[in-house]
Amino acid sequence: MDPDAGMTWAEFLSGWDDLFREPVIAGVVGGGVLGFVGVYVVLRRMVFVSAAVTSSAGLGVALSFYLGIHHGTQIDPMYSAVVLSIATMTLFVGEGRRLRISRESLLGLVFALAGGLTLLIEARISQEAHDIHSILFGDAVLVRPFDYKMILGIGITILALHVWLFRGITFANFDTPTARVQGLPVGTLNVFVLVTIGLMVGITARALGALPVFAFSTLPAIAALVIGLRMQWTFVLATVFGAIAGGGGYLYATFEDFPVGGSQTAVASLIVIFAMVGFAGVSFGRFVLGRARGDA
Repeated sequence: MDPDAGMTWAEFLSGWDDLFREPVIAGVVGGGVLGFVGVYVVLRRMVFVSAAVTSSAGLGVALSFYLGIHHGTQIDPMYSAVVLSIATMTLFVGEGRRLRISRESLLGLVFALAGGLTLLIEARISQEAHDIHSILFGDAVLVRPFDYKMILGIGITILALHVWLFRGITFANFDTPTARVQGLPVGTLNVFVLVTIGLMVGITARALGALPVFAFSTLPAIAALVIGLRMQWTFVLATVFGAIAGGGGYLYATFEDFPVGGSQTAVASLIVIFAMVGFAGVSFGRFVLGRARGDA
């Protein structure tokens, strides 16, 4: 067997229960939930806010390692990632108006500061540098049982709450005047969306990596929006695309012997490209058909 070749289906199936079940399911659930909430991220033009949040989650992971090594303070990386993710997300509730700076300026500050501090911390914990690199870029093949349970439990809960509150949340986010007329708590619903996005980013960044988490929270939604269906079907498609990117990317990495995070990000990107090509093909076909009917 070629040592550079990937895994065979027989080897994969034989190791499913012991090795591959939890990371594949974690990728599917994490990608699906992030794909769903990513529609809000894209439509509210918060794509680079998502980048700042994932960068903060990476800082939280690095910080937990640093505190454990140099100060003996044992904090699970997931907890620190969640805290910094939610804290970063809440900064954008008022879009920086109270701080007298624009949201773009605040975004640049948070993104640069979190990324810079992560690199500085990594330089002080060289023995854990590989682990931090894996967490940032999603190179880890396995998922801790604790992370797996958190992704399933919190991820499914967040998705269920969003589905239950779907009508009110969409009104509050995309038709604020109507929501206020109907007496909906617009501010509370907006905060709910931001906090749940930050929470989901935090718990998945530790297990899947900051790079694929950023991809899941933006690219599936972009692909679904390109297709241009009704709003509820856009959310469904974004969830499906995210699940495909999370699970399919892991399978591709396993069989072709590529880094997991890079493969998941690449699959998410390919979904966007296919959606754009498909939309362009359909539009061109309609144009040609319309011209043919006009000539007739």
